[in-house]
Amino acid sequence: MNAPLASGKSLLLETQSKPVVIPPMPDYNGRVLAYVGAAAVIFTGLLSHTFADWLIWLVPGALLWPHAVHFLTRQTFLRRYSRVRHKMLHVDCALGGAFAGTIGLVATPSLSIMMMLMFSCMLLGGLRQWLFGIFWFALAAVAGLAMNGMAVSLQAPLVLSVVAILATATFICITAFYAHQQARALMSAKTQIQYQREQSIALSHKLSKYLSPQVWQSIFTGERDVRLETQRKKLSIFFSDIKGFTELSEEMEPEALTELLNHYFNEMSQVALKYGGTIDKFVGDSIMIFFGDPTSRGPREDALACVSMAIDMRKHMKIMRQKWRSQGIKTPLEIRMGISAGYATVGNFGAENRMDYTIIGKEVNLASRLESLADPGEILVSYETFSLIKDKIMCRDKGEITVKGFGRPVPIYEVIDFRRDLGAERSFMEHEKAGFAMYLDSEKVRGYERAAILQALEDAAERLRQGED
Repeated sequence: MNAPLASGKSLLLETQSKPVVIPPMPDYNGRVLAYVGAAAVIFTGLLSHTFADWLIWLVPGALLWPHAVHFLTRQTFLRRYSRVRHKMLHVDCALGGAFAGTIGLVATPSLSIMMMLMFSCMLLGGLRQWLFGIFWFALAAVAGLAMNGMAVSLQAPLVLSVVAILATATFICITAFYAHQQARALMSAKTQIQYQREQSIALSHKLSKYLSPQVWQSIFTGERDVRLETQRKKLSIFFSDIKGFTELSEEMEPEALTELLNHYFNEMSQVALKYGGTIDKFVGDSIMIFFGDPTSRGPREDALACVSMAIDMRKHMKIMRQKWRSQGIKTPLEIRMGISAGYATVGNFGAENRMDYTIIGKEVNLASRLESLADPGEILVSYETFSLIKDKIMCRDKGEITVKGFGRPVPIYEVIDFRRDLGAERSFMEHEKAGFAMYLDSEKVRGYERAAILQALEDAAERLRQGED
């Protein structure tokens, strides 16, 4: 006698709001349903004199067995075994095979019991469980046949066939209904998870605007923990501000000034990110950027990237200044910059509920001091920065300065340009007079734009010649 385990796997999906539990048909309910159907088949077989009378004891056994299994798997030491459900289904398959063999493999009842068992095996454990079920069923059926022999006729009476088919159909339909409900709950949970995932992505992108992209990426990829911790690292530190901004703020309306400042910050941020800089903060018209954390290419490459960024910013500022002049802003705006390389403390500072990712140290103070000493359009660097970049960047000695926190005067240098861009082979050219401004970076000119640029220069030259006449 047998009773299959009518149960699939339980699924637990975590969402942001609460866990979504997708329950299968309970083991206990499924087993009761199957064994009640088996008891009905046995009782009908006894009434039709298809089965031997001594099998009457299997009817109460079939009705009591599910309760015994429930007690064993929930109240005894067996509950500690993770695969007890699979093992009990093996027992069910063996009981079903023994029953089929005992009744001499009468076709309809044997197939009915086998179908319920195999359906349960496939639901619970897939192909592996199904193969084990076939093995135990066949083994027990052979043992039953050895004891009682084959039935005289494998054909079952009509009433027994109808009851067996109804019992199997009822079991499969109810179990399939639970599986359908489980699939619907799974699809609903997947939709909910997808919606919350999209919300999380959108929210993370909004929050990323308040952090440097490198910091945001290291947090969301799990490389960095959000906790109060710092470390000492060798960094290249950059400060800049706009010379003439104070005078401009007195001339312009706050709304127009805000738009100009945001445009300036946006353009400079794009340059900083192009070179891999970590944007620390904006203060007034000042920008603080550093290289070397959370990612670093080595002190030399970090310093070179930092100075390259500063040179690019200086060139870009000239282009923006011309654009602002065309918009009616006559106050000449110049950027001044200071760069220092050395060890600083970097990490999360503040409180547990409000942190700021930044850097502190005397090198930070030195970079700020260099920026304040720089003339409009000038880039000043410390000696250590100069020593790291001097093979690729031309610098001019500017003497020494005294800085708080340093025991002796600090040598400083003015950045001229890339060595490759000096002389006749330079890629960047500029010329600015009243009524005329030209900025040419030949490396950035696209091929299809050259003809238009040459035509504009020829038109300008022709107009200048006409003015001379």
